[in-house]
Amino acid sequence: MSAKHYLVTGGSGFLGSALVRALLAAGHRVRVLDNHFRGSAGRLAELEGELELVEADIRDPGSVTAACRGVDCVCHLAYINGTEFFYSQPELVLEVAVKGMMNVLDGCRAAGVGELVLASSSEVYQTPPRVPTDEKVPLSVPDVHNPRYSYGGGKIISELLALNYGRKYFQRVVVFRPHNVYGPDMGREHVIPQFALRMRELFEKQPSGVVDFPLQGDGSQRRAFIYIEDFTAGLMLVLEKGEHLGIYHIGTSQEVSMAQLARLCAAWFGREIRLIPGPLPPGGTPRRCPDVTRLQSLGFSPRVSLEDGLDTTLTWYVRNADAA
Repeated sequence: MSAKHYLVTGGSGFLGSALVRALLAAGHRVRVLDNHFRGSAGRLAELEGELELVEADIRDPGSVTAACRGVDCVCHLAYINGTEFFYSQPELVLEVAVKGMMNVLDGCRAAGVGELVLASSSEVYQTPPRVPTDEKVPLSVPDVHNPRYSYGGGKIISELLALNYGRKYFQRVVVFRPHNVYGPDMGREHVIPQFALRMRELFEKQPSGVVDFPLQGDGSQRRAFIYIEDFTAGLMLVLEKGEHLGIYHIGTSQEVSMAQLARLCAAWFGREIRLIPGPLPPGGTPRRCPDVTRLQSLGFSPRVSLEDGLDTTLTWYVRNADAA
């Protein structure tokens, strides 16, 4: 891939900062736009002097247009994730989604940027009609009254805008849908760090014996996780080889139930747990696993097993438990 100048919106987030590091390592120039609302400038601290950082809100059209000037490609990852925000501030989630997407499209057009890569989400499927799920499965918002769907709905709107503007105004627009990416410093609000931090606290309170561990649901819900390094490798392939108006899942086909995941985490601590079923929040889905045939056609093959990825991730969270 020849050297380019990239703008990464949301570049101080978990996925964005990983992409920034990969782009720099590949010899590209990188500009980041982020206000660190969901990201952290600390994730980019080691790269100071290697990139240009623009601290601005994706909802500010002037800042976005200025950030687009002089770049070859915009990778748009700026968004509000985290389940607590879906329920507590759905209007903000949607505002960032729609205004942010329109500002990026307008900024690209004003600055003559010919390439746009959009981060979508597996949440656009909600409860998919078939699993493994390919990229042609219909997208859905099952209940407009459920604020949880502000996140998936905003991603659907973003895809519609990017692909339809892309058809007319861009040389290449590509959409990628991440599926359960995990790794060190991913934030506290996801299942693996939550398991790690809750178990650490419970095991400290009860140093021996089997410990009761409450779950959301009965533990039968299944997901397929991809480690951050594998995700980034897949995304770099999409940037290099993804076709115009193409959509690509980035994930793995290795499924694990939440009960299995909890036991794997407990085993890492050298402990045993007794799973205590609990209520599920409205809007959850029992199973999600991507069909990654399209990504494999670009040459993708994951390298990090769930066990190895968990080892690295749990180690990080235990070491950083007080500051994570």
